[in-house]
Amino acid sequence: MNAAEERNVIPMPNAEFHQSANLTAQDVAGAGNIEKIRDILFGAQMRDYERRFLRLEERLMKEAADAREDARRRFDSLEAFIKQEISALGDRLRSENQQRTQANEDITRELRDAARSLTNKINALDEHSSQAQRELRQQLLDQAKQLADEIRLKHDDLSVALQRESRELRNDKTDRAALANLFTELAMRLNNEFKLPGDE
Repeated sequence: MNAAEERNVIPMPNAEFHQSANLTAQDVAGAGNIEKIRDILFGAQMRDYERRFLRLEERLMKEAADAREDARRRFDSLEAFIKQEISALGDRLRSENQQRTQANEDITRELRDAARSLTNKINALDEHSSQAQRELRQQLLDQAKQLADEIRLKHDDLSVALQRESRELRNDKTDRAALANLFTELAMRLNNEFKLPGDE
């Protein structure tokens, strides 16, 4: 049994106390004063109980006050910690939001620059392609003209050559009648039917 339990134990009256109480009760029984008897029998014990109850109540009140103070301190500490954490979380969220906003602005600017650059390149390529097509059409037209001129010259040369050859053939060809007589004479000689006038 520890000291606190010993303080809380209520001592029971011993036999001597009962005997003295009985003797005293016998002495005062004639007077009929029950309150005095009760005070004599239980007065000291009741006062001891009252003192102990008062001490116990004081101790309980003190422990309750200490518990309330400790709980209040703990709640204040917890509230301060939660406020600190919420503030840190808010700061971190604001920082992340600023970083995301900055990153979005950077990406938007980069995309805008890339779109502008791509548009410029497309326009340059379109202009270059148009220029190349114009040059190619001009080259094709020039080559077509050159080829047409060459064909016309060749045609003229061939026409002149053909006319010249035709004239030469016309001048150099054998007369058809003479050629027919020659072939007829040759056939008669082969058949021994050709007779010269002196052979008769």
